[in-house]
Amino acid sequence: MEAKNYKSFWDNKASTKIGAFIAVDGSANEDVARLTGAYTARQVDCALALTASDRVLELGCGVGRIGRELAPKVAHWEGTDISANMLGVARERLADHSNVGFTELKRSSLDGIATDSFSKAYCVAVFIHMDKEDFLLYLEELARVLEPGGLLFFDTWNLAHPVGWRRFAIEVSQYRGADPGQRKDVARNQFATPEEVRLYLEHCGFELLAMYADSPWVQSVAMKRGGSRDVVAERARLQRDAARIAYTPLWTELFDMMVRVTGEGLSPQAALDALGDDTRGEEIAMFRVWYRELWRHNEQHWGPLPAGLA
Repeated sequence: MEAKNYKSFWDNKASTKIGAFIAVDGSANEDVARLTGAYTARQVDCALALTASDRVLELGCGVGRIGRELAPKVAHWEGTDISANMLGVARERLADHSNVGFTELKRSSLDGIATDSFSKAYCVAVFIHMDKEDFLLYLEELARVLEPGGLLFFDTWNLAHPVGWRRFAIEVSQYRGADPGQRKDVARNQFATPEEVRLYLEHCGFELLAMYADSPWVQSVAMKRGGSRDVVAERARLQRDAARIAYTPLWTELFDMMVRVTGEGLSPQAALDALGDDTRGEEIAMFRVWYRELWRHNEQHWGPLPAGLA
């Protein structure tokens, strides 16, 4: 099926609950979604310095992987997504929370959400699936709905990092010799550089507070111009807490291994061998569970799931 727009693409991916989980983080499993959701939620929590009085918006909430972890920490959490099917799963997963709302998006806009109505916002692994024009349009909209001095955290693929470039090269390889009359996937992976992200923020009314780009991701924390927030203090805080926000070298190493397995033909056993020492960091256990589900859904290509992962 060739999708005509983001909505039809993601609704098709999320036509089943398992499909929705796979589309979000490749898990197809509640256990993996909770592990990766908790890991990312800690990054978001630290980047935005969330408080119990905050009204927080997530752009592209998917199945509520992150929102489920953050909703108990804030006054209100609003999940927005272009896919009604994704929102259906998110509503189910956050049904026990009374301080949440959901907004189905119709286009590259936050129509229906009031100006200056949120104190914090974030967007994780979403801009990587958008054309650059839509990336910019959504940044403009996030600036509109944030109050003056409001904080934004987001990420995108980092073309300037070696692993980011390798991930980009896998995308490029799909189009070598392709039919020039056939359109590319509407929500294919897109890549940016740190300098490109800086320009977008500058032109959308944000002040860049911190950027972490020593991984396959460009992670940025920015502030809507205006308000009384102390920019110097915020930058000092984000520099101090960089290790809790940025992806670690171990995370990058393990992710690189998965890229090599899924896109470059490296033996999946090699990745499994790298996941044997839990003392190296918390990412080992998370990637092991993540990798188990990845292998389970690729047994036709990789062979039976090893007993150690089952």
